[in-house]
Amino acid sequence: MADIFLNRYKSRSFGNKLNLNMSKKEVKINIVGAGVSGLIAAIVLEKAGYAPHIFEKSDRVGGRVKTTVEGSSIFDHGFQVLLEAYPMAKKYLDYSDLDLQPFWPGSIIFDEQKPTKFGDPLRNSALLLPTAFSKHATLGDKLKIYFLNQQLKKESLETIFEKEEKTTAAYLKDKGFSSKVIQQFFQPFFTGIFLETELQTSSRMFEFVFKLFAEGNASVPKAGIGAIPEQLKAKLKNTTFHFNVNINQVDSLGLHIDGLPLVESDFTIIATEADQLISNLSDQRIPWKSCYCFYFETNDKVIEEALIGLIPGKHCINNLHYVNTITGDSSNVLSVTVVDDHGLNGDALTDQVKTELNALCGISAGKLLKSFKIPKALPKLQNIQYDIPASATQLLGNVFLAGDVLLNGSLNAAMLAGERAAEAVLSKQDYSIVS
Repeated sequence: MADIFLNRYKSRSFGNKLNLNMSKKEVKINIVGAGVSGLIAAIVLEKAGYAPHIFEKSDRVGGRVKTTVEGSSIFDHGFQVLLEAYPMAKKYLDYSDLDLQPFWPGSIIFDEQKPTKFGDPLRNSALLLPTAFSKHATLGDKLKIYFLNQQLKKESLETIFEKEEKTTAAYLKDKGFSSKVIQQFFQPFFTGIFLETELQTSSRMFEFVFKLFAEGNASVPKAGIGAIPEQLKAKLKNTTFHFNVNINQVDSLGLHIDGLPLVESDFTIIATEADQLISNLSDQRIPWKSCYCFYFETNDKVIEEALIGLIPGKHCINNLHYVNTITGDSSNVLSVTVVDDHGLNGDALTDQVKTELNALCGISAGKLLKSFKIPKALPKLQNIQYDIPASATQLLGNVFLAGDVLLNGSLNAAMLAGERAAEAVLSKQDYSIVS
């Protein structure tokens, strides 16, 4: 690997003092992090004629968007869905190639082992009668959900993110929703999205997600959520990938790596946690939300439709779904998400999950196929935004930031931030470069 760096990065000018006889492909643009944001930045740069290099500490693309495949089994690292209404996903992804498998626009709420469907009958008529007669919400709640749905459809995403922030819990209370529907539907449903149990997440994020759920499907690629970054990687023809590279520091000169010469940069985009790479950002570390994901074999199948199961109340399990309702295979593999582990871990947590599945859902969990502890599942952000000017991604003269942490912790945000960072680099090209 050292030879690659030595051959590619010879001693040349760096920063904004570029040799005007260099072609675009000779400009040294390094991207740190092969997650979705870094991949989008590379796509934008390639379209402008540049040939960036991406450095990734792991052995694959995707960052937190990750799937493990073992034989014919697909295990996503955490339950993640693609909201098809994401503007940036529609811009950069080929949905037909991903073979998206949509969930129904609703859920099954487990209450005393009696699963009850509750969802949007306007988008799936099979949900009309169970939702109309659901005891998990009052008639007033159902009308309020309908009117909120219609209101948010008329509002732009930019407008939503300009509103005053409050917690989601306060927002729902202010909207007049009953404690019943908050506790039995909103809390378990959005706990699985926000990865926190008290709905302290910004009301901006609630309206953003609620609007997009109302406007399009929540889907998973048939090959797993990791198919998304793989598709983005396949679009890159002039980008060089360097995997298993542990970068210690980034500065205006370039990338510092143990045991290797300086990897010089004319421009660097950091599409990962910048506080670990920039010395003066060490006191600005972002806190993270965590979760667990379990995959069990089961003999029985309680949920036949492509619906997410929710468990209200103070339990370890937050949500569950059968993987084969999406993938179409013949096995009954159950995915279970745990947000609040109640101080349990290892076998004790696994046993508690099995106990709750049996007691609350009537599901007898068999062999544990896979489990993941995800310590950095979502960033915990304050004053979230939908978008930022490209210029706001600039950290140093030739160092720029990307990643969903700049905006709101979503796939759409990751894509948008990557695009903005690349645009910022391009805007600095105010000198004569040979095409």
